Amino acid sequence: MKFLETATVALTAASTAYGVPVEKRAAAVNELVGFGAGTTGGGSGAGTTVTSCAGLTAAAKTGGVIKIKGTLTGCGVIRFDVPGTSILGVGNDAGITDTGFRFYKTSNVIVRNLKLYRAPKGKDLIDIESSTKIWIDHNDFSSVGITGDKDYYDGLLDAKAGSDFITISWNKFHDHWKGSLIGHSDNNGAEDKGKLHVTYHHNSFTNVNSRLPSIRFGTGHIYSSCYNGGISGINSRMGAQVLVEENAFTNVAKSIVTNLDSDEEGFATAKNNIFNNSPTQITKQGSFVPTYKYTTDPAANVCSIVAKSAGVGVVTF
Repeated sequence: MKFLETATVALTAASTAYGVPVEKRAAAVNELVGFGAGTTGGGSGAGTTVTSCAGLTAAAKTGGVIKIKGTLTGCGVIRFDVPGTSILGVGNDAGITDTGFRFYKTSNVIVRNLKLYRAPKGKDLIDIESSTKIWIDHNDFSSVGITGDKDYYDGLLDAKAGSDFITISWNKFHDHWKGSLIGHSDNNGAEDKGKLHVTYHHNSFTNVNSRLPSIRFGTGHIYSSCYNGGISGINSRMGAQVLVEENAFTNVAKSIVTNLDSDEEGFATAKNNIFNNSPTQITKQGSFVPTYKYTTDPAANVCSIVAKSAGVGVVTF
C-alpha cells in the first residue's frame, strides 16, 4: 500500500470560502474509525490481481485480497458472500463501469480506491445486504447526473436487511439521483431495529438529489463532510437516530430532515454545522452520543479537505 499524502496537509485557499483561515487537516486520512472499526477485510497478503470481469467473478468466490487493475466494464452484479474480503484498486485509475457489487450475508469486507460508475439498470453500485463489519473508503461513486429516469439506476451505496457496523469514509459521491439508502423499507423494522449502525465521515456529496444518506430505524453518525446541491440531504426516518456534526451544506433544499417520506419521523441532532442556503427541518431532537473515539475537522474547512484528501489516488495499492 502506498500513502500519497503527508500526515498533515496544508489546505488550499478554498477554505476561505467561509471566511476562516486555512487550517491543516486534523483527522487521519488512512485510519478506520467509527462503527466499522475492527474490520480487517482479506488481510495483508499480496492477494489476487484481476483485469477482467471473469477474473473478478472468480476471485469473489474465494475472498481474500482482490486487486482490480484498470477499469472493468459490463460485469453485471457480482455477489460477494465469503467473509474476509478486500477489494482494492491498483493505482489511481482502477474501477468498475456498468457493474455492481452485492455483499450478501457476509462480514469483514473492505472496498478502497475504486472509481465506481453506472450500476446495471435498476441496481446499486454497492448493495450491502444482511452483512456486518464493512469499510468503504477512498472511492468515487457516480453515474450520468440528475437527468432522465431517476429509477433507471438505483443507489450509489445502500445497506439493508439488518446490516450493521459500517464505516463510509473519504469517498466522493456525485452526479446521481439517489445517494445512500440505509434501511430499504418502512415495513422491515423487525429485522432492522437495533442494527444499521453507520458512520459517514469526510465524504463529499455533489449534485446528488437525495439520500445523503436516508436512514430508517438505524443509527447514523455523519461528520466533517461537504454537501453541494440536492433536494433532501440527511433524512432520518422511522425512528432512526442521527448525529450530524461539523458538516458544510450549500444549496441543499432540506439539509437535515426528520419528517419526510415515511409515516414515522426520525430523530436528529445538529452540531457545529454550516448551512449556506440549506435550511433544516428537524421535528424531533436526537439523543445518540458516540462511544467510540473520533476526530472531526471544522465545518469551515471540510470542503477543501475532502476535495484534496477524499476519493481515489490518495491511498493506493
